[in-house]
Amino acid sequence: MNIKILDSWLKEYLETKATAQEIAKELSLTSVSIERVEPYKNDWTYDIEITTNRPDLASVNGLAREAGAVLPQNGIKATYKPLQLKFSSSDTASGGGIEKRTGFSTSLEQDNKAKLDIQVNTKFVNRICAVVMDVQIAKSPEQIKDRLESSDIRSINNLIDITNYVMRVTGQPTHVFDYDRLGSDKLIIREAKKDEEITTLDNKTYKLLGGEIVAENAKGEIVDLLAIMGLANSVVTEKTKRIVFFVNNIDSSKVRKASMELGIRTQAAQLNEKHLDPNLCETALQYGIQLYEQLAHGKIVSQIIDIYPNKLTEKQVKVNLQKINSVIGVEVPKQQSVDILKKLGFGVESDDPRHAELVSASAVIPAQAGIQKRKSWILNQVQDDKLSVQNDNLYLLVTVPTIRAYDINLQEDIIEEIARIYGYHNLPSKLPLLNTIQTQQQGKNQYYWEQKSKNALKYWGFTEVYTYSMVPENLYEGPLDKAVTIANPLNEEFVYMRKTLVPSLLQVLSENKSFESVKIFEIANVYNKRENKLPEEVRMLAGVIRQPQISFFTVKGYVEQLLKDLGITAVSFKPTDQGGNGASIYISKQYLGEIEILDPNLINFELNFELLIKHASLKKTYIPAAKFPPILEDISLIAPAEVLTEDLIKEISKQNPLISEVTFLDRYENTRTFHVVYQDRTKNLTTEEVKHIHSAILQSLHKKWGIKEKN
Repeated sequence: MNIKILDSWLKEYLETKATAQEIAKELSLTSVSIERVEPYKNDWTYDIEITTNRPDLASVNGLAREAGAVLPQNGIKATYKPLQLKFSSSDTASGGGIEKRTGFSTSLEQDNKAKLDIQVNTKFVNRICAVVMDVQIAKSPEQIKDRLESSDIRSINNLIDITNYVMRVTGQPTHVFDYDRLGSDKLIIREAKKDEEITTLDNKTYKLLGGEIVAENAKGEIVDLLAIMGLANSVVTEKTKRIVFFVNNIDSSKVRKASMELGIRTQAAQLNEKHLDPNLCETALQYGIQLYEQLAHGKIVSQIIDIYPNKLTEKQVKVNLQKINSVIGVEVPKQQSVDILKKLGFGVESDDPRHAELVSASAVIPAQAGIQKRKSWILNQVQDDKLSVQNDNLYLLVTVPTIRAYDINLQEDIIEEIARIYGYHNLPSKLPLLNTIQTQQQGKNQYYWEQKSKNALKYWGFTEVYTYSMVPENLYEGPLDKAVTIANPLNEEFVYMRKTLVPSLLQVLSENKSFESVKIFEIANVYNKRENKLPEEVRMLAGVIRQPQISFFTVKGYVEQLLKDLGITAVSFKPTDQGGNGASIYISKQYLGEIEILDPNLINFELNFELLIKHASLKKTYIPAAKFPPILEDISLIAPAEVLTEDLIKEISKQNPLISEVTFLDRYENTRTFHVVYQDRTKNLTTEEVKHIHSAILQSLHKKWGIKEKN
């Protein structure tokens, strides 16, 4: 997803003299892609692409934190200024199940005039925070309007603008209800039933598919499509006097599924589907309350509700100091690594080899234990000789903040954080050391054989194409009940996983009708259905030739030469097993593929590339050039149509060891002509010797098939 923010807004949380262009350059090199910096009034707007795994950067506060770590690494002074909240949260422990409490300190003045009861299903609700406030609706200040509209968010009024402003600052979407239009003081968070209807705040009506997360009032009316969009029956109006400021964190997979199926792609949905930190809910609620007090004369008139059944806690990852340098490829000073991690919000313990952060990788220390307890634990282990700490094998104990809980799990993830802030552009350009690859080992590599095959076909005039693995019904060959299907296809054109490449290649030809002669090929997977298993993927090579009066033997020659280039000699061609015109191809007795004649101007072939690789070889046999010249002869035979040319060649070849080569030359009506090479490597052959062999050939063919030589 992309977001836009103003430079002045970012610098509210980042103290630096760096220009917008400098900030954009350094962040693009290390963190997010800032696609452009554009002027906006007397300011600059950053257009930023946020990757799916980093929703923490989809906020002004998150980007300021990131810039506060990146800029100093490149000699630019910068200090991150965290979001200042005047309220503090209590540390009330959860008793399990649904935790319902007033989550903030008593410094929040509350009249408790309004009641609000929220019931949730803990299977899909991670956290919900809410409060009822008396407010006054008005236009937002110019600064708020400018910041939102520069972010492509339309300013409506102060009550709605605050929710969008909080979302952009914290990265946590929020929502506001008209408390008096909810129809009751009770909200039930549940899964939607199939065919229930809702009307969103933009007055569009949707029929729900079932499974979406909705809020229902005590009358059974749906009043919100959680994490995606509010509904028309509870949206604030010009008459709104009391609001429910509402923040939720629910099952992200359900959010994405509902958003995609209904086609409602709001910024809130795009954020909520990305595993947001549930602890952001409290930050967003506190910040929103502050803004309502400042901009809408807000006053809290209920308890503050904080339901947190699925609490997310910080985790710890042990990182080997030696591995940091070995993975990155340069020696990053230990303190520099620590500083980078701390500026990114990670907790780091280090320095004393007796501390818990310097333990062996096999040690397990409870993340909840305090630092003094962890130190005592490690000292006891050392004294008991249960743990050996080597100065050259030290570990940092890194505490991962909950905003990074879903994308930081391994020590390699921590090392990547250090490397990218250190700067990939600062790493030396070195080619990795490679061991000498033996020819035999190289021959077993699939990509080697693919490249060798592609090169051969290229030199014969073929063009490689790439087509989709998914095909529509009209391009699928075979019964549809045997097809591998896509559970959630993008459209009706991409439903079935193909089991042959040929229809896709023919589709390419149909889209290139202006070319009279075309030779194309593709190497790709086909998919065979297996019951209760993942589909079988088979690598295939297919080609299609469109050319006026293309000969079957021309295509057969391409296939034969390709196999010869790959060191495959035990090849045979037989009448097609598919019941059409063409030939089936075998390596020894294993089925390799087909050549198929579609019409006089169109022929295709398809080979099992995995079987081809299995039999491919780089071994070559050297035969010295013969000292004595061969005798060449063409033999024209009148042979029955049912006798295969390949069988004729075999029968001729085996008549005498002096027959060194037999090739098919031509066919006319019932006559086939073969070119025969006679050669003796020890002496010159005489005409009489050749006549004797020629006679033996004719006798054998006549005896076996009644074949005669054409005079």
